[in-house]
Order: sequence, then structure tokens, then C-alpha cells
Amino acid sequence: MYLVCGEALFDVFSLANSPRTSELGFSAIAGGSPFNVAVGLRRLGVAAGFFGGLSSDHLGARLRRVLEEEGVNCQHLVTSDAPTTLAMVGLDANGSAQYQFRGEGCADRQVRLEHLPVLDENVRGLHVGSYTLVVTPVADTLLALVQRERDQRLISLDPNVRLNPQPDVALWRRRVEAFAAHAHLIKASEEDLQVLYPGRDAGEVARGWLNERCRLVFVTHGAEGASVHCAHGSWHRPADSSLPVRDTVGAGDTFQAAVLACLARLGADSPMGVAMLARETVDAMLAYAIGAAAVTCSRAGPDLPFEGELSCMPQAIGTSG
Repeated sequence: MYLVCGEALFDVFSLANSPRTSELGFSAIAGGSPFNVAVGLRRLGVAAGFFGGLSSDHLGARLRRVLEEEGVNCQHLVTSDAPTTLAMVGLDANGSAQYQFRGEGCADRQVRLEHLPVLDENVRGLHVGSYTLVVTPVADTLLALVQRERDQRLISLDPNVRLNPQPDVALWRRRVEAFAAHAHLIKASEEDLQVLYPGRDAGEVARGWLNERCRLVFVTHGAEGASVHCAHGSWHRPADSSLPVRDTVGAGDTFQAAVLACLARLGADSPMGVAMLARETVDAMLAYAIGAAAVTCSRAGPDLPFEGELSCMPQAIGTSG
């Protein structure tokens, strides 16, 4: 099982068809990057749990219900009376999302060191990402968790930079680098890297993360596809253009879930397993994750695909020498 750690919230979309100018309609969809990754893993047939803060309010109860209905293990949820975060989502002409968060003092931030879970052998890996890397007290809790577990379990990281909850880019950079020091696998968008390291080449940044611990770095490039950087070299695959793009909400989370699902199915969901992947297997994983993200982009909001909607998951092709 992967234990996915971070925020759960509602993405709130404004509706354009209100009957009067004085009225504004909204549609709210359960989301948050880590929340989406947990759901995405379950839809791809892989066991997942969620470690994060949920409110005891109506919206928090609804988020818990979604997790339960999707089959996500909820034993490590931390419940509080703090409210549920809302992310106000605006879409540009290309369907790319812009976010404004209403989250100060909300439940997803109230995960403290005393809430650190005791993990058993069923937890094969931990995934962390998004703004819970930088807002306290939850950021300190998650960093303590990956520091504690990095030698026992696979650690994956997706910065998923969102400046609205925390606009200090220097803080983001320090926090991402702190988490990256414990990660075996990192996925970042080119946009993330441009924010964190303006003026630097995305591939250069990604290759700089590779070391004896971190063996795989994926970079997504939006409509241009994605690239991978590992011991076998660096290469790029184009986006899947067979499906229309409705919006990009949840595309990166889908990519992340697809990569982790592949590792689980390959039996490579461990630090050594990642290090032993053959080049052909890594390339097949890259293609699979790009195809999965394309399905999400063809639908409204973070509606991640099920296993049966995708091409066959990669099989192991040798091992790294």
C-alpha cells in the first residue's frame, strides 16, 4: 500500500450560465493533489491510504465519504474542528487551471508531530507533495515522517508549487530541497521548476536531483508531453494527442498515480526496486503515465481514469545492470 500524505479540499469552479448577473453559481469537486493521487491509485487497482487532516464539518465528512467509496484506507486521517480548505479554480482559454486557496487555519494544515502514524509492513511507500510541504504545522510533520521512513520505504515527491497558500518562493525552494533529499522518486512540472529555479533548464534541475538515493525524476511539460531522467540517461516523449483537452485539472496527479501504480504492479515499489529498473521499463512507464494524464485532460475537473480505460500497464523488461 502507498500512504499518500497531504491536503484534501474542494476545487470550486464558477459556472457561466447563472440566470442573473447578480447570481454566481459554483460546482465543487473533491480534490487536492495528494487526495487525487490516492484516488488515482485505487482506480488503477493499487492499494492506497491517506494521511492528512480532514474537518469534522459537512465538507470534511463528504471528503471522507469520497475516500471510503473509492476504497482508500482512512485509518490515518486526522480529524479536527477546523474548516475545510476551498480552492477557487479559474480556467484559461487552453483549459489550464489557476488557483486561489481559502485555507488559512483549515483542517489540512492541522496535522502535528503527535499525529505521526505508526506504519506496518503493508505500507510499501509514502508520497508527499503540494502546499502541505510548506505550510505549518503539517509541513514539519511530513518532513519528520519522510526522514523517519526513508530507509525503510519508497519515498516519492511532487512539489506541485502553489504560491497562493504560500507566496515565498525562497521558502518553497528550501522546503522542496529538504524533501528531495529523502526522495527516491521525484515528479515535477516544468512550470514548478520555472517558479523554483527561474532561468535554469528544467532538465538540468532534474538531473541535479539524481543521486544514490533518488533514481528517477519525471518532468511534465504540459502539451509537450513529459521527460524522464535516470541512470540510463534523459529522454522525452510527446503528449498523447488522440484525445481532446477539456482542462488540465488533475493531470499531474494522474501522471504521478500512474507511475506509482506501475511500480506497485512491477514489484518495484521499493528503493532497490526503483534502482533496478531497466531503461525499457522506465520508458514504458513514461508512456503509460502520459496516456493516463491525457484521459484526465479530456474530462472536466480531476476525474482520474480507471485501469480499464488505459492501455495495458507495463511489464518488467529486464533489470538495470
